[in-house]
Formats: sequence, C-alpha cells, structure tokens
Amino acid sequence: MSNFIFVTGGVVSSLGKGIAAAGLAMLLGRCGFKIRVRKFDPYFNVDSGTMSPGEHGEVFVTNDGTEADLDIGHYERFTGCNANNKDSITMGKVFAELLMRERRGDFLGKTIQVVPHVTNIIKEFIQNDSNDFDFIICEIGGTVGDIEALSFLEAIRQLNYELGVGKTMHIHTTLVPHLSTTSELKTKPTQHSVKELRSIGIQPNMLLCRSETVLSSKELNKISLMCSLPPEMVISAPNVSNVYEVPLVYHEAGFDKVVMEHFGLLGCSPNLLDWHRFVDSINNPVHTIKVALVGKYTKFGDAYRSVIEALNHGGVIHLTKVEIVMVDAKKLAADGVVSALDEVDAVVIPGGFGYEGVEGIISAIKYSRENNIPTLGICLGMQLAVIEFARNVIGWNDAISSEFSSSGCMVVGLMEEWIGADAKMEKRSSSDDKGGTMRLGSYSCDINRNSKMFEIYKQELIDERHRHRFEINVQYMSTFEQHGMIFSGTSAHGSVLEALEIKSHPWFIATQFHPELKSKILDPHPLFVSLVEMALQHSKNIRTL
Repeated sequence: MSNFIFVTGGVVSSLGKGIAAAGLAMLLGRCGFKIRVRKFDPYFNVDSGTMSPGEHGEVFVTNDGTEADLDIGHYERFTGCNANNKDSITMGKVFAELLMRERRGDFLGKTIQVVPHVTNIIKEFIQNDSNDFDFIICEIGGTVGDIEALSFLEAIRQLNYELGVGKTMHIHTTLVPHLSTTSELKTKPTQHSVKELRSIGIQPNMLLCRSETVLSSKELNKISLMCSLPPEMVISAPNVSNVYEVPLVYHEAGFDKVVMEHFGLLGCSPNLLDWHRFVDSINNPVHTIKVALVGKYTKFGDAYRSVIEALNHGGVIHLTKVEIVMVDAKKLAADGVVSALDEVDAVVIPGGFGYEGVEGIISAIKYSRENNIPTLGICLGMQLAVIEFARNVIGWNDAISSEFSSSGCMVVGLMEEWIGADAKMEKRSSSDDKGGTMRLGSYSCDINRNSKMFEIYKQELIDERHRHRFEINVQYMSTFEQHGMIFSGTSAHGSVLEALEIKSHPWFIATQFHPELKSKILDPHPLFVSLVEMALQHSKNIRTL
C-alpha cells in the first residue's frame, strides 16, 4: 500500500509548494522508491485549458492530453516521470464527477453534501491507481484558510484518520518574513498558520520554513517549541539562486531522511552527482547568449515557464547562460523591431491565442528571417511564420488565419476533420466548447530525412505534445516549398503539417507541437539544445565583426 504525503501552504501563496513536492519526489525516487506526484487545485475550472496564461501561468499538457497547472511541468522536469489526467485534479473536476453521479441516481435519493459526498470523491481521486507506487505526493493548491480549499483539507484530514499516521504525512510550507525595520526574522506568521491548520484537525508532521536567508537554530527551535514538532522536523528553506538548487538544499537539511524515518523506512543517500553538475553548470557558465522571447503574455513570466526552462536546459549542455529578453509583441509596432532584436542571438516565438499582438510577432519573424537570426517558432509561432512567408516571400499580401479574420487567403485555418490519436476520424467546429476540444496530447510525426530536423532528432519518427485548434492549410504546401519553405515534419497520416524550416536560413525551424513540454532537467529537448548551439555561433559571429 502506498504512503501518502500531503503538501500544504500557509500565510501567502507562491511559497514554492510545487517545487518542494517535485524536489522531494526527485530525492525519494533516487532512493529507489516509485513516486507519483499530484496537484489538487481549489478553483472551479474543470482544468486549466480555458484559463488565461497571463493570470494563472502556462497550461501544461501531458502525453494523454490533460491540460494542467504549470506545477505538473515542475513534477515532470524534476522526476523525469510523465503525469496523466489522474494527477491534475480541480474542484471543478470533483463537482463535475459529483453531479454526474447525482444525475445518474448513484446516491439513492440522499441529500448531497460536502461531507461525505464531496470529500469521498476527493479521497477517491487521491487514491486512484496508487497501488503500484511507494509514495503518492499530493500538493494542495491555495493557502490554509482559503474557503475554496476547505474540502480538500477536510478530505486529507479524514485520510489521516482512515489510513493511519504510519501511512500519511503532512508537510506544511510557511513564511518566515524578514522585518527590515528591526532586522528580525518573524516566526509569528508560521505559528498562526499552524494554528489555522490545527483548527481544522490537521497537525503538520513537518514544516518547510521559507525565508530570505537560512534560519538560525534560535528561530528553528522557537518554531519547534511553539508548533509542537521535534527540531529535526522544522526545515529551513531559504531563497536560492535557481529552483534546481532546492532539492540539494533540502537534502542537506535532512528533508528526505526524516520523511523516510517518519514512514519507518530505512534511509538511503541518493546519488546526486549529476544534479550537482547540472546546478554547477547553471551557476558557473562559460558563455552567455541573449534569446528574445517574443510573445503576447510577457508581463507574466510563468506564462512561458516550460519554454524558459527548456532554454535553460539547452544552455546547460553548452555551459551557456541563456539571458531571456522578454519582448512584448503588442508594443513592437511602437518600439520598433530593430531596437528589440538587434543584439539578440536567437528568437523564440511561443504559442498563444487571439489576434492581439499578432502583427508585431509577424514583423519580428520577418526581421529574424531576413537577418539570419536563429529562430524557433512554436504552435502559433509556426502559423505566423507561414503567414509572414506567404506575405513577404510569395507575395500573398492578404495571407491570414481564420482564427483572426473571415476574409483573405487562409493559409492557416480550423481543421474540421483530422485523424485522432486512436486513428479514428474526429470532427470539430468553431462553435464547439473551448475547453478540451483542441488537438491535445502526444501525436506521432514523420521527419524528412533530408532536413535539419532529422539532423537534430536523428530519427524518422518522433512523438510530441500538441495544444492547438488551427492548422497549416495543406493545399498550399507545394507553393511554399517552391519558394524555399519545406515542411520537414508531417503527421503519421499525412493530413497535418507538423514542422517547417527555411532552406536558405542557417537555422529557422517552426513546429506545430510544443517541444518545451518534453524537456527534462537531465534530458534536454534536442531542438532547444540545437537552438542554443546555433545562437552561440551567431553570437561569436556578430561579436567579432
């Protein structure tokens, strides 16, 4: 039977519960345990698919097509294990399941209530497919005291009673702020957060105390005394220079060791040599490059979290620090493309939806194409690369996507029919619900052997993750190829154009899929590794002119 670890947060949001859960999973996994990490979000959206990336961060997509919170991406990057639809649970998904059962008559006329009906479904979700794992780590989103999270907290309180203290563990993440006026670290917020957690029946087994600096034994002992925990169960969690240092810092503090001891397991020392090398390469780079990320949601860095991390992964391979320059596509018309891209070594055009900022992105693509800047377009980036090429190379001035206009040359459009992952014909229309109706998850792609893509992947068949509703119009394929844009990747059934490159350009690649979603810390995605390599070459060329 699995052991269950519940990670909660108090005082304020964004304390790093997700990174803590991912880091612990990595450490336990390297001790030989089978791990699964799950996220429980209190919002009423069924999934993250219809949520704005500018408000909630990127939508991470798993192999099975689940649109999930960005923390699922952290779990995958840290552990190297792929998540699925049972690892991303929202209150909306819980209530959707509850109401379906109620309409079906499963409750035999009983009055439906939060306890036991809502909490029972949450407990089912927590324990789904858990028998094959040693540890199920569950991050509870939000903050203790939030009304939205109460059902989740009540459910894990009940599980603590039902499974027994030997099978469950509660790890609470709190804030120890620094008061500049008195130069003191204040433990009172942590004490009040633990008191709040106790008031709903949960005594935390461990505290992760987030602070700007390492807590002294004085502060740790005070928290230990006031929160009724042994000193070894109060872990100092200071700020670090990058998130990949977190598991190393926690390991040095004995985090994984005391977790195993709590469950009566023999401790081990995980082999972290490769992780240390990775972190050392980040902290001590030999080279530096600048990469412009031209997007629609640049005011909120988490909107492109996987792209940013994939660039960092690619940089580490080349001992290179990747300085990311956020370029707001909506301001390009006013600020000018030259001033934004003149000194960068590569350009990345990430995904997005809607017309706002599109013309700015197209102007950036034109500049990078004409000036031989290494360029990677992703999803919308591929679609706009096709539109730019059609307008400025082929001469179709009205080239556009049906996503943005009802008139013009539709080189990009809604694909009403396509072959799904199960080889069945699927249909969709512009009137479909927006949630979950895109082409989602992992699909196979055939790579042209006579292409740069083949040089990078070194294989003819790949699998990549998708999240999009619109496709490149296949009927124009031959015209584009006659003018020098080749489609080096196509779907296994030949109905979808998956990747393109410009023959006359040193490195201009765009993909309909999202390669950033499969990049792992110790297994960087080959497209980003290759892009950084070309950016380094570009940097050397322009710096020595």
